[in-house]
Amino acid sequence: MEARMKNPVMVLDAMKPIQGLYKAAYQSGLDPELLELVHLRASQINGCAACVDAGGRNLRKAGTSDERMWSVAAWREAPYFTDAERAALALAEAMTRLADRPDAVSDELWDEAADHFDEKQLSGLILWISMTNFFNRLNTTVREPAGATWS
Repeated sequence: MEARMKNPVMVLDAMKPIQGLYKAAYQSGLDPELLELVHLRASQINGCAACVDAGGRNLRKAGTSDERMWSVAAWREAPYFTDAERAALALAEAMTRLADRPDAVSDELWDEAADHFDEKQLSGLILWISMTNFFNRLNTTVREPAGATWS
């Protein structure tokens, strides 16, 4: 598979401001492994091969077990995730599937996430999930292949 075109982020030289957003998310106090888990889940939902590939590689670098990585798509039934991770994964799914329900992020879901994360961490989580969806949409549109490197 070949990309239809060079990634728009590279065409428009937009990587520097995007890196600022990533840096902000990482400075929110969240565990980088948690960020990669939600990145992988949103990317699976959106069918973004490049981001699923990158998410798996990043989880491997973070020392994530194979069982956890393989089970992200079925996190509700898998015993490998903490309550906080489950809340983050549920938020990632809701934010990724906005049109699936009238109240995309219900009060119940919000309260569950807020029970595990403070305002700064929630801000980082929301920003990270949003950025993941941003890149999923770019990559699937231009058909960025898995394993691609931008140049």
